[in-house]
Amino acid sequence: MPPPPADLPPDRPEPRFERPASSSRPRGHVGSRPPTYDAEPTALPLADPDDLDDLVADTVLDGARYGACTLRAVSVRGDSARYRGEPRRDSLLTARFGTGEHVLLLVAMATGARATPGAHRAAAEACHWIGRAVGRSQARLVEDIRAGRRGDLKSGLHRLTDRSLGKLRASAAEQGVDPEEYAAGLRCLLLSADPECRTRVFFGVGPGGLFRLRDGEWQDIEPQVAEIKGEPVVGFGSPPSETPDGDRLTMDLGIPTPPSPYEPAPEPPREPFRFRTSVARPGDTLLMCSAGLADPLRGEPELGDYLAERWSRPEPPGLAAFLADSQVRVKGYADDRTAVAVWEA
Repeated sequence: MPPPPADLPPDRPEPRFERPASSSRPRGHVGSRPPTYDAEPTALPLADPDDLDDLVADTVLDGARYGACTLRAVSVRGDSARYRGEPRRDSLLTARFGTGEHVLLLVAMATGARATPGAHRAAAEACHWIGRAVGRSQARLVEDIRAGRRGDLKSGLHRLTDRSLGKLRASAAEQGVDPEEYAAGLRCLLLSADPECRTRVFFGVGPGGLFRLRDGEWQDIEPQVAEIKGEPVVGFGSPPSETPDGDRLTMDLGIPTPPSPYEPAPEPPREPFRFRTSVARPGDTLLMCSAGLADPLRGEPELGDYLAERWSRPEPPGLAAFLADSQVRVKGYADDRTAVAVWEA
């Protein structure tokens, strides 16, 4: 295996979960007590006979094998939404752009705002816009990934994310909907099909998780806010306090300023752009997931132990086994779960 590109930072020690205990068969739940909700779907979302395209399936499952990696992806409606007959707020997009060694794989997942009627539509639009933007930039992105141009990748993907989420806000304005309600967190993974390229690229905006399973132990490699450099995504962060020339735009004396009757109140700060490159080793498993799976992984060690044992086996799980593993339930966590896992040969 060739060494990682010089301009990619070497992997540093990451927080680790405990080594997993053995598990011989799939389990329905972990923890001291079973969850309150039923394990299987209960109520279907309300349908509009004139807008059946708006319906969202309870579960979406996909997979592929390219180059040195095997991919599994799933999006499952949460226990709470299943019980209340609400649509899945998470959206999942898996796409292949290009052919041969120039293939670029994109997995995008988005989560709509909680307790808003159009959350599932906003999430689907966010995936649609970023998919279109990445697909149109496929040739350049493949070159940058294979060459390890981390800086170019970060700035380019920041712009694509900015434009995609900007289009989402424009869509909200066209519908006469509050942009704060018609919004979505977006997380993406880019993979090259070139078997000699082991660089995996994560980028996005909003909560969730990025984990690596190496030698039977989980490493939490989610970019932390303190690690994020650069400006927030336009419309998704606070404005800069200085011009590019260094001139201060405002002087903060710590005195609250009453809202002007002629101007709308300033928007609260939003999530910054997140980016990370990861150089995979043979035997690694990379997991990107929405908050619906990331939160119980961080909050219930037994879930991490169980998945580590299941996903450290010599062969990647099939689609049905991956679905069963990814929806092992934990009491107190009932949100939609969307996850993509990549096994390295």
